[in-house]
Amino acid sequence: MITLLSKFFIKNRENTQDPGVRQAYGVLCGAVGIFLNLLLFGSKFLAGMLSGSIAITADAFNNLSDAGSSIITLIGFKMAGQKPDPDHPFGHGRIEYISGLFVSVIILLMGFELIKSSAEKIFHPEELTYSPTVLVILLASILVKCYMAAYNKSISKKINSSAMKATATDSLSDCLATAVVLAATLISHFTGLSIDGWCGVLVGLFICYAGFEAAKDTISPLLGQAPDPEFVKQVNDIVMSYDGVLGIHDMIVHNYGPGRILISLHAEVPADGDLLTLHDMIDVIEHKLRDTLHCSAVIHMDPVCVGDEETEHLKELVTGYLKEISPSISIHDFRIVKGPTHTNVIFDIAVPYDFPMTDEELIETAQRRIQRENPNYFAVIEVDKQYVPEKEG
Repeated sequence: MITLLSKFFIKNRENTQDPGVRQAYGVLCGAVGIFLNLLLFGSKFLAGMLSGSIAITADAFNNLSDAGSSIITLIGFKMAGQKPDPDHPFGHGRIEYISGLFVSVIILLMGFELIKSSAEKIFHPEELTYSPTVLVILLASILVKCYMAAYNKSISKKINSSAMKATATDSLSDCLATAVVLAATLISHFTGLSIDGWCGVLVGLFICYAGFEAAKDTISPLLGQAPDPEFVKQVNDIVMSYDGVLGIHDMIVHNYGPGRILISLHAEVPADGDLLTLHDMIDVIEHKLRDTLHCSAVIHMDPVCVGDEETEHLKELVTGYLKEISPSISIHDFRIVKGPTHTNVIFDIAVPYDFPMTDEELIETAQRRIQRENPNYFAVIEVDKQYVPEKEG
């Protein structure tokens, strides 16, 4: 149904990198979610009244909260699509994450309330009324929720949305929860065992777990999570595809919401190259990143000496020393300054945030190892903590 509706209501629907297309998908899924959840609430509430089951009634109100969550998601996508303004020069994209967080909080609250009401049912059980109508409603609800989980998950992958992923997780937990309620109804009818309250507690735990997982997915980008390794690789491949670039480092990815990414990085270029030509190349690369990855890029040129045999030989030796300490270490801005009594070997070391050695230990180890090569080498080192993606293989 979503695929069919998207053909009518979303222009250029395959261009999911476009913020406008992402917004349209979010609004469409939110509207469909509101309709289906209200339909499920009405049918389950009727089933709960007919059977006298607290678990079914609670599950109905869970669907009502899901309708409210869909409204929040819809509003979130609409607000996230607003254009930048003087107070928010990078746009409003992070509102999508905030709306996902609100959905997670609602899920958790409903889970706690369900556990509370179900616990009371354990101590004060009531006889349930069996009805084929109730069974049909529960079975139909499971099928609808499975469909909702499937399309929300599919769209979340298509547009890379944590808010949609949270909604998909919620729908899947609802599907499992309703299956538990159905099992409780059947067991109560055929065995006479009153497990309605216990099943309600189990459903509540399912819902709380779903809310917790959804909250993690939305809080992480708000705090500033590491960039997607595939995205980093794409940036690296594009920049390094230009002959004038010798290396890149100090890449920072600023996420202001899906489709609103700002990149800053340092590109090493030959120190003896033509400044105007190199500047033109950097401009071309920035435009290439914008057009290919739909991001804004700011690239700083770092001139490095090329062709000096002593510098290149020493850089190769130092790189080898540091790789012996850890393969995750890399160096940049390498240069030497010769003096009458000693030679300064100046460079920066890039290490991942979880590197086991302190900066002081790493610097001291590197300095000792370099002086073993030549006592007149004085290493001047700075350590940069940065995201280092895992290498394949």
